[in-house]
Amino acid sequence: MAPRIITLANQKGGVGKTTTAINLATALAAIGERVLIIDLDSQGNASTGLGVSRNDREVSTYDLLLGHATITQAAVMTGVPNVALVPSTLDLAGVELTIAQQPDRAFKLRNAFKGIGDLIIEGKPVTYVLIDCPPSLNLLTVNALVAADAVLVPLQCEFFALEGLSQLLQTIEQIRTTLNPRLSIQGIVMTMFDRRNNLSEQVMADVRSELGSLVYDTVIPRNVRLSEAPSYGKPALLYDLKCAGSQAYLRLATEVIRRERQLAAA
Repeated sequence: MAPRIITLANQKGGVGKTTTAINLATALAAIGERVLIIDLDSQGNASTGLGVSRNDREVSTYDLLLGHATITQAAVMTGVPNVALVPSTLDLAGVELTIAQQPDRAFKLRNAFKGIGDLIIEGKPVTYVLIDCPPSLNLLTVNALVAADAVLVPLQCEFFALEGLSQLLQTIEQIRTTLNPRLSIQGIVMTMFDRRNNLSEQVMADVRSELGSLVYDTVIPRNVRLSEAPSYGKPALLYDLKCAGSQAYLRLATEVIRRERQLAAA
């Protein structure tokens, strides 16, 4: 079967997209899935956070989008069992100018995924692809949404959480009606939750009242170990499995799988 492709998107920066991509991938791999991460942000934080140095990024998402490399040529294994990565380089910052005038500019990533069946991890095909998007609704994010089966939206528990979310949801709906009719919202995960802060509780209550069942039950806490892990080139689940952040991502992974199974059975 073709892998499920989930895009992690939010045009706001600092909401936990990359942290969620890295740790959700690791948690999915821990429960038996084989995961490919696509680093679609020119800052390359997902690549760094998985311990792939810039010297080891000879082939990147830039080459993938331009058709200079296949997905099997671009993917590298990480230090995390059952997790592969297509890394990012600073070249990606200029890719929009390169493809902007091309008629298939929104389909570059989808076309690259046609070879996904040839990518083997630990002797078996990939079951999940997670796409880490840049913090903007640019052509790279559009490519990620056009290529995806579903969108996962990290949303921080802060005052401006709902600001801009309506724009993202509107963009998702536009892409569903014009470019990718199979696109759905997998869920919205609340991140950076601080129990000591009444504002976090209020924001979470507001988001749940507005969006209902779209919001995951799992909440990702504000956690020092989650912040420290990338500096060691590791997901938090390998850096400190027992910390509150790691345990939250394990719960999120099981919730993602459950929603996927419910969708498949519908």
